[in-house]
Amino acid sequence: MRKISVFDTTLRDGEQSAGVNLNFEEKMEIAKQLERLGVDIIEAGFPASSQGDFQSVKAIAETVKGSSVTGLARSVQKDIDAAWEALKSAEEPRIHLFIATSPIHMEHKLRMTPEQVIEKAVESVKYAASRFKHVQWSAEDASRSDFPFLAQIIEAVIQAGATVINLPDTVGYTTPQEIKRMFQYMKQNVPSIDKVSLSTHNHDDLGMAVANSLAAIQGGADQVECTINGIGERAGNASLEEIAVALNIRKDHYETETGLILKEIKRTSSLVSKLTGMVVPNNKAVVGANAFAHESGIHQDGVLKNKQTYEIITPEMVGVSSNSMVLGKHSGRHAFKTKVQELGFTGTDEQLNNIFKAFKDLADKKKEITEDDLFALMTEQTVGGETNHYELQALQVNYGSNLTNTATITMKLPSGEVAEEAATGSGSVEAIYNTLERLLDAPVKLLDYRIQSITGGRDALADVYVQMDYQGVVSSGRGTAHDVLEASAKAYLNAVNRTINRKKYAEVYESKVEV
Repeated sequence: MRKISVFDTTLRDGEQSAGVNLNFEEKMEIAKQLERLGVDIIEAGFPASSQGDFQSVKAIAETVKGSSVTGLARSVQKDIDAAWEALKSAEEPRIHLFIATSPIHMEHKLRMTPEQVIEKAVESVKYAASRFKHVQWSAEDASRSDFPFLAQIIEAVIQAGATVINLPDTVGYTTPQEIKRMFQYMKQNVPSIDKVSLSTHNHDDLGMAVANSLAAIQGGADQVECTINGIGERAGNASLEEIAVALNIRKDHYETETGLILKEIKRTSSLVSKLTGMVVPNNKAVVGANAFAHESGIHQDGVLKNKQTYEIITPEMVGVSSNSMVLGKHSGRHAFKTKVQELGFTGTDEQLNNIFKAFKDLADKKKEITEDDLFALMTEQTVGGETNHYELQALQVNYGSNLTNTATITMKLPSGEVAEEAATGSGSVEAIYNTLERLLDAPVKLLDYRIQSITGGRDALADVYVQMDYQGVVSSGRGTAHDVLEASAKAYLNAVNRTINRKKYAEVYESKVEV
């Protein structure tokens, strides 16, 4: 079996999804889970793009040991220098350089001739290779590039020191037949192609990212670039979980394998979904809520007789377990600790105590505590990571179909004082948000509000996601609670606190630069 390396770009290309804004702790938690999943390479970010990205890439490079860590860089020296500073302490420092090669990109975006593009690419690869042992070079918009020119520039960058060549379908334009032919062409027409690994990176604008990735592997790709849940710019990237399971189930066809620990897929998907606020559709392949549901009587009858009649993927393969009760209000600390560690908890004793307290509080309200409930409580504690400048202390809502809806809130302010305010609204959530805005120091524009239940049942935990414009900054927030109104208030304040923390972090960095 030929080994296919898995290059995960959830923290770089995935975070470029509209509305996604991960903080330092959230990126770190995702990186650690990707390591548990067994991905070969984690693209942790774009170090030169911002100080926040630089610090996140640096911390991930210093922490993750089971996967290689890389960062994106344009073909300019300052980007390469930033990447080196962020990644030099990694177990296996590597860099991901790119420059556009299609006629439309070279002419209209770069405003460079093909000869100038080759010169720039060679110059940047040589400079990067003087520091990094592994240099991945990407031909942006490769699928719309002229193949003879593409072969020429690939040979040039290999001679300059590139060790991995990536041929991305940047705008999701190509087809499986075309991308397979592109890889085969390069294998046949680039003299030094055997000295490097070939990588594929596909977007889903025409819904063919996974199919194109699999076709590229058939064409000779040794590495596949993808994201958890297929998140990413526009229509997203190729979905890691779909590619991984396809290669596993159809080993007979693709004759390849990965080093992924497939039972970690569901947990990784749930974590990324919660932290990004991007809900996984019920009918999503592999990780959707309905992926293993059978409603048709004929299907149900077949599955009861032999699961293989209609189930080609077992739930256990990707880490899906039943929502039966795993712990109750009489469960002790030892059993609780063992269970959360099984779910991937690696936090501090203080965080464990906080999760245990939240679990006990929930157990008094909810009869059955499921793995999904525990995962939600665990995530809330371990990746909050924000200083709570505003802190909710009490919430009361008066609601009636023929009454004026009123919310009364007691909140701790950044000054340490406790304030109480009330306001009305056409609905309970609007009344809460109108009240909170009165307690803040600046107006808020709510851009998005979403709510979903963690599990089924009338006593399910509520998970609320909001996106807002506060103090001129667009930020997202999440809140989880047994009560949907409390979860809504928590999500709102989480977004506000995140905005304040981002601004304070930027001010601290700027003051350090000035010194």
